[in-house]
Parts: sequence; C-alpha cells; structure tokens
Amino acid sequence: MTDKFASAAQLMSQVLGADGYPFAVIDHPISSATAAELSQQARRAAAACATILTKPLADDMS
Repeated sequence: MTDKFASAAQLMSQVLGADGYPFAVIDHPISSATAAELSQQARRAAAACATILTKPLADDMS
C-alpha cells in the first residue's frame, strides 16, 4: 500500500474484521517513480513483508 492510502487500508481491514492486519507501506506516488526508485521501494516492501510473515502471532504460546 502506498503511504497516501495506508489509512484507508487500515480502515478497510477494520471494517472487514481484520483490525490491525499488517501490510507493507511504500512511498506515494509510484506512477511517476523511476525504475531505480521502484526497485528501491520493492526492496523495502519485500523486507517489510518478510518481517510481517515471520513475526510470531501475539497469541502464539510457543
């Protein structure tokens, strides 16, 4: 999600019953970003996704 729409994404996750659903946020806009800028943002998003996907669940007792 781009930072401009992150609050809308948070609200949508709340409305759909997934309050606090984690997602990666990148800089807005992407339509005018250069290939190098998009590549950098993709690396940041991939790192954020890896963190989200490997973070233990809050109620995980292991």
